[in-house]
Amino acid sequence: MTADDMRLAGPVPPAGMRGTLGPLFRLVRDQRVAFLLVGATNTAVGAVWFIVFQALIQDRFGYMAVLACAHVASVLCAFVLYRKFVFRVRGHVLRDLGRFEVINLGALAVNAVCLPLLVEVAHLPVLASQLIIACGTVLLSFFGHRDFSFRRTPGAAA
Repeated sequence: MTADDMRLAGPVPPAGMRGTLGPLFRLVRDQRVAFLLVGATNTAVGAVWFIVFQALIQDRFGYMAVLACAHVASVLCAFVLYRKFVFRVRGHVLRDLGRFEVINLGALAVNAVCLPLLVEVAHLPVLASQLIIACGTVLLSFFGHRDFSFRRTPGAAA
């Protein structure tokens, strides 16, 4: 298939993924843009989860417990949104969720190191620090999810 053939065929799922493109691709023809749109939604949803857990448990358990609880709730929401709207794949739900969490645990590790630095050393507010860190992990997450979380080999797609 030539480059012209691929351009005429429309968007193709990357990284060996198979299946139909998600419904977001009716509006946006670029997976990177779709990822950013869903990511912006996830960032907002994650911020809401962080605020909810901050209000509910921070006084008793601290901001790191808030981070852990918000992480679990956010990952589950994000997995559903990315799987449905960006990386439209079928089957292997638990495997995909496990891989998705591996990528998100990497982001959580960065977060767990940076959040205390920004709060305790730089004296920034907890919520502002969290938003700064979330914006910084977007690029790494895209490549991780595209090339690992939702990757399909030709044999797995069959």
